[in-house]
Amino acid sequence: MIPIAHPLLGAEEEAATLGVLASGQLAQGERVAAFERRFAELCQVREAVAVSSGTAALHLALLAHNIGRGDEVITTAFSFVATANAILLVGATPVFVDIEPDTYTLDPVQAETALTRRTKAIIPVHLYGHPCNMNRLQQIAEAYSLALIEDASQAHAATIDGRPVGSFGTGCFSFYATRNMTTGEGGMVTTNDPAIAELVRLLRNHGQEARYVQIALGYNLRMTELQAALGIAQIEKLEYFTQRRIANATYLTEQLKGTVQTPVERPGYRHVYHQYTIKIPSKRYEFITELRARGVDTTINYPIPIHQQPFYRHKSCLFRVLTPGKRAPVKGGNPLAQLPATENAAQQVLSLPVHPALSQEDLSTIAREVVAVCK
Repeated sequence: MIPIAHPLLGAEEEAATLGVLASGQLAQGERVAAFERRFAELCQVREAVAVSSGTAALHLALLAHNIGRGDEVITTAFSFVATANAILLVGATPVFVDIEPDTYTLDPVQAETALTRRTKAIIPVHLYGHPCNMNRLQQIAEAYSLALIEDASQAHAATIDGRPVGSFGTGCFSFYATRNMTTGEGGMVTTNDPAIAELVRLLRNHGQEARYVQIALGYNLRMTELQAALGIAQIEKLEYFTQRRIANATYLTEQLKGTVQTPVERPGYRHVYHQYTIKIPSKRYEFITELRARGVDTTINYPIPIHQQPFYRHKSCLFRVLTPGKRAPVKGGNPLAQLPATENAAQQVLSLPVHPALSQEDLSTIAREVVAVCK
């Protein structure tokens, strides 16, 4: 079976983690600080703050921007639930708007339409590795004095006209095992605002200004030295990983164009292909079964949009939805509240292996079997 994901960990990662074990310093220390500096350089920002997960990054970024009860945060329902859960965790209200049907990312027109006097932030998600329209979203955020918090969990090293994601607003990255680079688990907040960075550092460590001196209510959301050691080794390989993903995606697109709807990449945008996502208009699960029988694994990200998840349906009072063509967001439980592009994508998308561990034989097999199943 050709797997959908395969983290590449080698001698450098092994040596780095063994070095941590030999040092006896396992908790947050100098390696975490070194990883933060290197990641800030990657994103071309002043500050990067390492945390325990991508969800922790989103949670702390919202808190650092003083988002809380009574506030609304505009985001997408076509993402992993962590995007919206972080908003609920700070007591704010997620407002789901529709996506652009070609990139699967937040539609800036719908985002601006959804603004109310309670709106305090926008969280765009750079889904599958393709950046959102950050130039327009940044304009909206500046015009209405909103926090712009980028969920860049799937978009390490993605850029728009050479500018890295995570530098347009407050960036939130994940280093989960299947990401484009990994620390097993972990996250990072990036920012050009020293005050935001200071708050995130404070909140990730129990609100301690100094050892045993607590000045705020904080959390235990630190990154370990083991995770940071992996991150330092992985970040040096990230450009190689990214080029391999792009080359693999280019090959698949050349082979599959005209057979299935392949991913788009807008001019000036660097798509880093966390996922290579195609559309299967009908009989998607039969397609998956047949492809796996032929030795090609697949995944669906995401078959149920957040606003249709059982928890959110049960707690519909906690969020709002802006249906395209409406003038204001309505409670999520309203049966007329729909996100057509989001729901269409959730019913049709399918991701194929694109990771850097694939051989040319693997890529040829993937393309050949997809074409065969489509006949």
